[in-house]
Amino acid sequence: MKQIILNADDFGRHTLINRAVERGIHDGILRSATIMPGGAAFDDAAALARRTPELGVGIHLTLVNGNPVLPPAEIPTLVTEAGVFVDDHTALTVRVLRGAVNLSEVRAELAAQLRRVEAAGIHPTHADSHQHMHVLPGVIDIALDLCKEAQIPAMRAPRAPLFAGDFGGIGQLIGRAGLSVLAHRAAAKAKARGIRVPDHFAGIVAGEAVDTEALTEIAAGLREGVTEVMLHPGTDNAVLIRDCLWNHDFEAEFAAVCAPTVRDALAAADAEITNFRTFADSSVGYV
Repeated sequence: MKQIILNADDFGRHTLINRAVERGIHDGILRSATIMPGGAAFDDAAALARRTPELGVGIHLTLVNGNPVLPPAEIPTLVTEAGVFVDDHTALTVRVLRGAVNLSEVRAELAAQLRRVEAAGIHPTHADSHQHMHVLPGVIDIALDLCKEAQIPAMRAPRAPLFAGDFGGIGQLIGRAGLSVLAHRAAAKAKARGIRVPDHFAGIVAGEAVDTEALTEIAAGLREGVTEVMLHPGTDNAVLIRDCLWNHDFEAEFAAVCAPTVRDALAAADAEITNFRTFADSSVGYV
C-alpha cells in the first residue's frame, strides 16, 4: 500500500502561508501542516485549523529563525541580544555541540510552545521542527519526552536523499550526510519510545522548491509504505521573500499541491493521500 502525506511547514508564520494552506486543502491535495507556535500569524492559523477538520495539524518546534514563546530573559542561551532565535541551523548546531546551549532552557521553551498550541484547541497530530533542529543530540530526547507527555503519536525523521535538487558540492554533501545520520538516529529513538515515523521522506532540504514537476516525479515514484513530503507553500513570493527573509519559491509549491498532474500521478500510482492523524491510527508504515 502506498500513502503520501504532503505537509506544509511554517503554518502560522505569515498570513499568506496560511492562505496557501487553506486553498491547498480546498483546491488541492494538502491535508497536513505544522503550526509555528511563535509565528506572527499563529492565531489566524489556529482559527483555520479549528474550522478545518480535514487538516491534520502538528507542531513545528522552533529554536532558530523566529521568535520564542517564553520571555527572552528566561532562555538567554537560546536568543540573541535582540531577544530572537539565531538565524540558521548551523549557528545553533555549533552552539549545541559546544555545550553553549542550556538544554533546560530548550525544554522550557519547547514545552511553552506546546502549551500554546494546546491552549489554542489543537492536539498535535505529530511533531517536526524549523530547519530540522529537533534531531540534534540532546534536543531529540527533549522533543520525544514532550511527545510522550502530550500523547503526540508521530514525528518527522528528515531522511532526505543526499543528491536531491540542485546539488551544491562537497559542503552540501557533508551537511546532508550529517542530517541523514541524525535523522536515522532520531527515527530509532522515536520507534523505541512508541512514536511513529513515516517510512520515507521527500522534499529538498537545501531550500529549493518542490515544484509541480518535482512533486509529480515524487508521486510517480512512490514506494510501498508512507512517504512524507515537506513543503513550504505560500501565495505571494514578493511579500513572503521580503517578510520571511528567505529567497524561496513559495508560489511554486502552492501550485504543486493544486496541480492536476500531481493528482493524476498519485491516482496512477494507486496512492492514498493522508495525514499524520490517519497514519498514527493505522498499521501502515512504522520505521
